[in-house]
Amino acid sequence: MKHRFSKLALAAATASALSFSLASPVFAQPTTLAANDTVQKTEEAVSDTWITSKVKSSLIANKDISGTSIKVETNKGVVSLSGTVKTEAERDLAIQTAKGIKGVTAVSADGLKAVD
Repeated sequence: MKHRFSKLALAAATASALSFSLASPVFAQPTTLAANDTVQKTEEAVSDTWITSKVKSSLIANKDISGTSIKVETNKGVVSLSGTVKTEAERDLAIQTAKGIKGVTAVSADGLKAVD
């Protein structure tokens, strides 16, 4: 996935560079800014998607957590957990598991409730 993104970024940079020779200087800077903004948004989306997948798979793989009953969402590195687990200990373990994933900046578990 990273190689594919690198090729996309290289292609976008090349297209931007080629357009400089065809565009007047007035239009060159906004085009570059727009391309940089698009690349940054794409990187964030890829990172958030990867984090969500990694957290979810880690929760499911842990036999002490009922990972299938936990919903995971990520926005700019902040993971939100929601759903229902059996105990407070399981809730705490789910939070610790999410915090241990690379790229996670914070975990919000206000929506994750323990049944007991």
